[in-house]
Amino acid sequence: MKGDVLFFFEKHMDMLPVYEILESRILNEIENVRIKVQKSQITFYNKHLFACVSFMRVRKKKDCPPDYIVVTFGLSHKMESSRIDIATEPYPNRWTHHVLISSIEEIDDELMSWIEEAAGFASIK
Repeated sequence: MKGDVLFFFEKHMDMLPVYEILESRILNEIENVRIKVQKSQITFYNKHLFACVSFMRVRKKKDCPPDYIVVTFGLSHKMESSRIDIATEPYPNRWTHHVLISSIEEIDDELMSWIEEAAGFASIK
């Protein structure tokens, strides 16, 4: 694990194993991925940014588990699912989706299908 990722999770170490599973699946299931660790998020790129991990609040504090990450991805359409906490359309036909993740089990095939779709969408922008 790189030092910058450890620094990013310094105050959220319980979520590091969840991130590691997500990162591993992204790198194994999507081609030509670059990762950039920033102060407020870890971003995943191919030709363009297609997903990121952050600690942003997407629910009221009382509705958030004690430990979580938020996975954000962009699609050409609004994805309908009870798992998606927020979906916004910042530009026509560009939807940003935020999903709160609090356990390894939530890094599942459904989430990965959305991220793979986002990677495909980003590669043709």
